[in-house]
Amino acid sequence: MITPYPTLKLLTSIAGLASPIALSPIASAETARAATAKMPPVNDGLPMPGFAIDPATTAIVITDPQNDFLSPKGVTWGVVGQSITENGTVENLEALFKVAGETGMPVFVSPHFYYAHDHKWEFEGTLETLMHSIGMFDRPHALTLEGFEGSGADWLDLYKPYINNGKTVVTSPHKVYGPETNDLVLQLRKAGISKVILGGMSSNLCTESHMRELIEQGFEVMVVTDATAGAITPLYNGYDASLTNFRMIASAVDNTDNTVKAIKAAYRK
Repeated sequence: MITPYPTLKLLTSIAGLASPIALSPIASAETARAATAKMPPVNDGLPMPGFAIDPATTAIVITDPQNDFLSPKGVTWGVVGQSITENGTVENLEALFKVAGETGMPVFVSPHFYYAHDHKWEFEGTLETLMHSIGMFDRPHALTLEGFEGSGADWLDLYKPYINNGKTVVTSPHKVYGPETNDLVLQLRKAGISKVILGGMSSNLCTESHMRELIEQGFEVMVVTDATAGAITPLYNGYDASLTNFRMIASAVDNTDNTVKAIKAAYRK
């Protein structure tokens, strides 16, 4: 019999023993609430396995922290801007980068780049077709940074000090949505990482695909629900679609403020 948990708990690992930190104290009688970008779920009928932040084995993974998603000048801002603004995604991703720098938690960035030869593919899915048609994440080829600075493929300026600090691991690019086509899993395993705190863009595409594949590969994953965002069109809401799947698939979901507090607590032990 599955008994739903009343609130999200992140766990910090201390000398091999996990002690719970209740990040959102909630009375057991509180009305049921689904997960939102800013709030974890309450009495929603699903179990909450929890997530143990062990400094020795936990890393932050950020997908696509790039201009074409996160800058108002990016080619997708017209459809992702509302979700990014409402969730505070830009600021929340910086908060994750910042706490990693303060504590020494490893950070891995899984970027999205398209080279000239990628535009010669003979078939594509719906949004692959769109991304290629608008020149999203375009670079000439893998062996040059010509035209990279300030382009849509470049990092958001706000994140450059964190990504270019000599410590952050930037993997090879994923090509569709998930990490099956890059070396993220290899880099995580070689670094001794088995637990992932996940954020980045875009929620129902690359972020969700990374969550799914990392879980299939045996990693424990929590998603920071306001450190991501998705496209909203007149007929579809990509963020809402991903939020349901984050809740149903990941070990835990929570907001940035609670996640930052939990990371700091884990590193104080």
